[in-house]
Amino acid sequence: MKSADFDYLYSLLKERSGFVISREKIYLLESRLLPIARSNGFQTLDELIGAMKLPTGSKIQENVVEAMTTNETFFFRDKVPFEHFTEVIMPHLLAERSKSKRLRIWCAAASTGQEPYTLAMCLKDMADKLAGWHIDIIGTDISTEVLEKAKAGMYSQFEVQRGLPIQKLVKYFKQIGELWQIDSNIRAMVQYRPFNLLDSFAPLGKFDVIFCRNVLIYFDRDGKSDVLDRLSKQLAPDGYLLLGAAETVIGLTNEFKPVVEKRGLYQSAQADADAPETIRPAGKPADADAGDLSQRVSALFRQQAG
Repeated sequence: MKSADFDYLYSLLKERSGFVISREKIYLLESRLLPIARSNGFQTLDELIGAMKLPTGSKIQENVVEAMTTNETFFFRDKVPFEHFTEVIMPHLLAERSKSKRLRIWCAAASTGQEPYTLAMCLKDMADKLAGWHIDIIGTDISTEVLEKAKAGMYSQFEVQRGLPIQKLVKYFKQIGELWQIDSNIRAMVQYRPFNLLDSFAPLGKFDVIFCRNVLIYFDRDGKSDVLDRLSKQLAPDGYLLLGAAETVIGLTNEFKPVVEKRGLYQSAQADADAPETIRPAGKPADADAGDLSQRVSALFRQQAG
């Protein structure tokens, strides 16, 4: 790929989506964009990029941005975030929202729907505790194409075999030919809408839980900081943010603090210290508990020696 063509794609992707790609990943550009080139009657990326630069190239530009920002996803991806959701987040919010009985959850990079539907299944499994509750799950993505698939809730055998427990497949899916469709009651629990993380979050309203997993890894440092700072303004004071395994808030924002021993789980830096027991009081370093224990043991030995 010509240097000028790479620079053009780099600028387009960053401006339209925040997506930043390095020259080491030109192979990713080629693998995702060649099918678009061929579907538009071009044989090479050079021809595709040339057409993108024309006054009539806006639709192709949109297709390219969607292709490059569509991320891999699967049911119960990484497992741990969903354990946090059922074992830490929901017990706390069920207690704190017992009067209003309302929760709002945002999946900020919903892709083809596996993440929001996983959350919906988790909530369905605790239906006995949620009688009378109103829970909104909002799934957003920059790609309208993947959102259409998400709305249909139709998945291949390969897709349902990736991470989905067989019990959940039997309980919440029905087979249609060679495909599997998630139950209509689960689909009805999720609202999908196209959304760009570079746009203002204000129209989306406030949330109790935000899943923004495996998308910030594609942003540069300034882009990550900007998104995190703006996410903090949409999160309830005692709400929770979940990031991907390779993502962190450390060194990027002061608006969030990690939940102790819960990888990828964060709360507002201003969250009440006495809210959940798992939240370390502000200003206490991560190894403070170990240090306190060490001091107590040393004091005990001194007393015994005396």
